[in-house]
Amino acid sequence: MLGLNKKDTSLLIVVALLTMLAPFILNPFPEGSAMAQFNAGYPDLMQRFVIFGIFAIGFNILFGLTGYLSFGHAAFLGVGSYSAVWMFKLLSYNVVPAIALSVVVAGLFSLLIGFVSLRRSGIYFSILTLAFAQMSFALAYSVLSNPKFNLTNGETGLQVYADDPQILQGANAPDLPHLFGLPMRSTYTMDLGAWSFDFNAGYYLCAVVLMVVFYLAIRIFRSPFGMMLRAVKSNQQRMNYTGLNSKPYMLAAFVISGMYAGLAGGLMAAMDPLAGAERMQWTASGEVVLMTILGGTGTLIGPVLGAGFIKYFENIFSKINDNVLHSWFSFLPDGLEDAVVFVIHPFIGKGWHLTLGILFMLVVIYLPGGLVEGGQRLRGWFRRKKKGADDAPSGKTEPAE
Repeated sequence: MLGLNKKDTSLLIVVALLTMLAPFILNPFPEGSAMAQFNAGYPDLMQRFVIFGIFAIGFNILFGLTGYLSFGHAAFLGVGSYSAVWMFKLLSYNVVPAIALSVVVAGLFSLLIGFVSLRRSGIYFSILTLAFAQMSFALAYSVLSNPKFNLTNGETGLQVYADDPQILQGANAPDLPHLFGLPMRSTYTMDLGAWSFDFNAGYYLCAVVLMVVFYLAIRIFRSPFGMMLRAVKSNQQRMNYTGLNSKPYMLAAFVISGMYAGLAGGLMAAMDPLAGAERMQWTASGEVVLMTILGGTGTLIGPVLGAGFIKYFENIFSKINDNVLHSWFSFLPDGLEDAVVFVIHPFIGKGWHLTLGILFMLVVIYLPGGLVEGGQRLRGWFRRKKKGADDAPSGKTEPAE
């Protein structure tokens, strides 16, 4: 189907089902229950799962296929956001032109940075991309916020104001990002008993985009172009000895990866029309590296899983506080309850990074292939268990021949 083999088609279907049914999957606990704290089926959070999944898929095309580690991909994320907001300010709140411009501008910007950075490899390449990202952050935070041309609005962030031109904004068009009149914040809530499920227009736009870019990533991975990138990762020097020039392939991979990042930035602005310089900081670049490694470098679905895993911990575990812990362990004697809360306290709230760090360390040590390897091990274990059960004697005796 769609030019994919059976295995890749199944993977695409799995991603489609996970994204389309996310409001149900991410809200397993009834509203008002003690475990409802772990529900994640909120529109804003689901949008972040998908947007950062797109960001990680694009980064994996560069890092997973070529082995070139970029610490500057947040620059393209920020450029995409700024481009989308400028489109809102100049034309209209329709998200289609804004997203298209974010992809184009991020592609041109990544072409410039890639042309310079790819003159070096290894750690030198990583340092160059980090330097470009920090320069971009400094430009957005201070230089380009100069009142003379004010392209970024500095630390306040770029946003849409009432006196902006918006020359194509119709009188009856929504005064917020929309898709041909459908507001991105439009949400339908379904109540089923004690459960509540939110179906948000913005999330489903991001989900459709995720499925499209995931399909494109599959085609890239399985194409001759993807094979050339794997050859670069395997032994670039030997590849050059054969007479093949790997630089154009590397630059193409870098630009494609940057366009994915720009697309993610444009979607972020489409969901919330505000662009700030913090999206270009080195910490944002490091976050996508963690997502890719945690999910499984070089795998197709791994970056999506890694992005969801990290964003879940960031948004769910960071909200747990001592009051929530006391409500969970209220059945314990007072002294024991306080002791348990005291032990867990450093790992929740503002200390959620400590929990994530421990989990990341365990994954790297015991699952070098990331969460995808963990899933493969579980599948292999169940298959061996089933095979063992089928091979075991049934207890019935058959007459001798």
